[in-house]
Order: sequence, then structure tokens, then C-alpha cells
Amino acid sequence: MGKTTPKLVKPTLDKDLEKIVQVEEASQHLSRGLAPYGLGLIFLILAAIVAAGAAMDRPGMTVVMAAAALAAYMAMNIGANDVTNNVGPAVGARVISMGAALAMAVVFEIAGAMIAGRGVVATISQGIIDPSMTPTTAGYIWAMMAALLSAGLWVNFATWINAPVSTTHSIVGGVLGAGIAAAGLGALNWSVVLGITASWVVSPLLGGAIAAFVLAFIKEFIIYREDKIASARKWVPVLIAVMAATFASYLSIEGLSQIIPISLPTTMMIGLVSGLAAWIIVRPLVHRQAVGLENRNQSLRKLFRLPLIFAAALLSFAHGANDVANAIGPLTGIVAAIGAAGSAGAGVPQFWVVMIGAVGISLGILLFGPRLIRIVGEEITKLNPMRAYCVSLSTATTVIFASALGLPVSSTHIAVGAVFGVGFFREWYTRNSKRRVEYMRAKAERWDVEPKPERNPEEIRRRYLVRRSHFMTIVAAWIITVPASAGLAAVLYWIMSHLAL
Repeated sequence: MGKTTPKLVKPTLDKDLEKIVQVEEASQHLSRGLAPYGLGLIFLILAAIVAAGAAMDRPGMTVVMAAAALAAYMAMNIGANDVTNNVGPAVGARVISMGAALAMAVVFEIAGAMIAGRGVVATISQGIIDPSMTPTTAGYIWAMMAALLSAGLWVNFATWINAPVSTTHSIVGGVLGAGIAAAGLGALNWSVVLGITASWVVSPLLGGAIAAFVLAFIKEFIIYREDKIASARKWVPVLIAVMAATFASYLSIEGLSQIIPISLPTTMMIGLVSGLAAWIIVRPLVHRQAVGLENRNQSLRKLFRLPLIFAAALLSFAHGANDVANAIGPLTGIVAAIGAAGSAGAGVPQFWVVMIGAVGISLGILLFGPRLIRIVGEEITKLNPMRAYCVSLSTATTVIFASALGLPVSSTHIAVGAVFGVGFFREWYTRNSKRRVEYMRAKAERWDVEPKPERNPEEIRRRYLVRRSHFMTIVAAWIITVPASAGLAAVLYWIMSHLAL
């Protein structure tokens, strides 16, 4: 027998080295987790530097720098929390990947903020609190800064606990609380406050109603038809054309009208021509996609990928146009009150102010966005591409309409309302649609399949298509947002104003 070859490697040393490698891997993982916070801090510093450059050699430069940093902080929180509304349905329906969804959201958020983001800013910066009603200019400035900080902290906390709250509710509540603390109830513009409150009630109902209506149209004219693919070839291009017409009309109102005056008939003509052009372009694409597809619902999902991507992009644009005011509205008011950097006037944000909001929202999307996407996209009701398209289109349409009116509505409110609208409509339609019953009966006869026996009513009640627990949780978060941010803003204003003395 040969001699046993001695081991030249000490096992204990290998184990020690293995432990060191594990520690290094753990530290690298931890550093990756901390990297977004480091990048966020760098952005806050850069925002303050940009504000310093814009307000150089003017009174109140330090205040403008601090306000810019707070606006940047709020903007990142908006991106982290509100991205669920824009791309959550598309991701939940598995139409696009998380990375592609985030990239698309960033591009269209910036475009919406830069092109059409000025409409709602005036309402946030000057409409809720009348600066002339505050005892001093300093009181108004501290109130706006307290509103920014309180809203940012509240949205940050909500994102941390995975609650898709409304950033609009947060900033409006912050402005209300700080304004009352600064100047009492008399400083509030009650007509504007009541208008905003009414829009909060109407907008989610409208979003849910539009989503349910579009889904009803799809079910009646596409899904429950003898030849699904032929129906989809006919109607999918029409749905995309309607979406393109809506988007073009909004762009002409918010974008082109700032360059040249545009009348209502001209706006309608632009929308009509754009919709017709979209129909001509998309129709052959849909026809090519439909070649060889089986006559089943799974095939329809492929045909609805394109309209869903269009709808998600449109929603990102609309969100950038409406919700950028939640970050830069108070900053615009502060810059105007101080008169720094050649302020263009009350409620009119400057380019560098809009850039802070747009870049901040986009950075929040990239760094912290995936945290809440799956809650809206997957955990309220099951979304396929058709249902997700209804959610995105209805939300975008409602937000665009509100932005044109200058109303700071909550895109979170509307998007979740649309998701619930789709789910509740599915429950009703499953129980009451005669077309669906006839279609299922004909399908059973064609394939010689026994119809499924009716479930026990108790089981049906347990297996609703909408998860009531998420409904109650989200509604509770909405209810508490305004008083929580308002109370926090009032406390912060008291602290800030006393420290400034």
C-alpha cells in the first residue's frame, strides 16, 4: 500500500478565509443598499449649489439654498412613492420588465415636468395660502419650508412601510397646516381649498368609472366575441388612436399654447389629426402581430402590449406635469417672496426650479421606485394587459383633465381608484353579463365540455376579485395623510420660526 499523501492545506485556515470572504460579500451588499441614500444626499447638495448660483449676491440666498434642498428631497420621495401609479399596472401585467419600466418613467416624467409642469404650480405656491395675508414675508417663507419638510418626511415614512399614499395630499396638507400656524384660518383661500377637496373625491371615482367603461367595451367588443383576433385587429388601433388624440390635445393646450395662441377648435383639430395618424401607423403593426395567433384570450394579451406601453408612457408624462408642483410649488413661492434670481412672478417657476423637481422625481424613481410597484401592480387585483391598459388610460386621462384645469389631484388616488374600478367591475360582470354567459355556454357546447358547477355563495364571497384588506388599508392611509402632514407642518413651522428669532 502506498503512503497517504499529507494534506498541504490547513482546513482551519480555509474556513477562516471563507468567513472573511463572506464578511466582504456582506459588506458589499450593505454598501449597495446604502448607495442610493448616498446618491440622494449628493443630489440634495447639488440642488442647493444650483440654487446658490441662481440667487448669487441676492438677499436670502441661504434660505433659497435650504428650500431647494427640501424641494429636491420632496421630489425624490414623489418619484419613490408615485412611480407605482405610472408603471405598476404594466409591470404587474408582465408586459415590460422593471428596468424598462423605470427607464420609460424617467424619460416621460422629465418631459411632462419640463413641457407642461407649470400649470399646477401656481395653485400650490399661491392659491392655497395668500402671501399678502401672512403677517410677514418671513412667516410665509417658513410656512412653505415647513410644508415641504413635513410632506417629504410623511411620504418617506409611507414609502418605508410600503403604503402608496398621495404626495399631493401630503403637500396640500402641509401647506394648510403651516399656513394656519403662520397666519390663522383667514390666510387660507377657501374656494381653492374646497375645489381641491372636491377634486379628491371626484377624481378617483372618475378614474374608476373610466377604467370600468373601457374594460366593459373591451369585454363586449373583443374578449367575448366569436373571433377574438379579428375583433382585436379592428379595435386595438382605435383604442391607441383615442389615446394619441387625447395626448396631442393636452400637449397643444399646455405646450404649444405657451408659444402661440391656440383656440379650442384648433386644439380639437390637432387631436383629431394626431389620432388619425396614430391609427394609420399602428393598424398594420397590430395586423402583423395578429398573424398566426390562436383565437384565445392568451393571444389578446400579446396584442394589448403595445397600447399598454403607450398608456404607461402617457401616464408618466401626465404625472410629471401634475405632481412636479408638489415639490417645486412651495419653492416657487419662496423664490417669488424673496425676489431672488430675478423671479418671473407669482406662481411662475423658473427653469432651474423645474429642473430640480423633474430630476429629483426621476432620481427617486431610479433609486427607490421598485419598492412599491408590485403593491399597485399585483396585490390589489390580478391585472392582465387588457385590465392594466384600462387602468393606465383612465388614470392618464383624468390627470390630464385635472392638470388642464390647474387642479393638484392625486395620481395615486386616481390610479388605485382605477385598479379598484376594474376589480369591482369584473365582479359585477362575472355575475351579470348575458354575453359572457352565452359565450361560455357556446364554448362548452363547441368543445363538449360540462359547464362548471356554480360555487357555493359563501365561497364566492370569500373569493372576491378585489382584495378588501388592501382597499381598507389604502383608504385609511389616504384619510390620515392630510391631518398627519398638516399637524407635522404646524409643529415644524413653530420650531423653525422660533429658531429664526
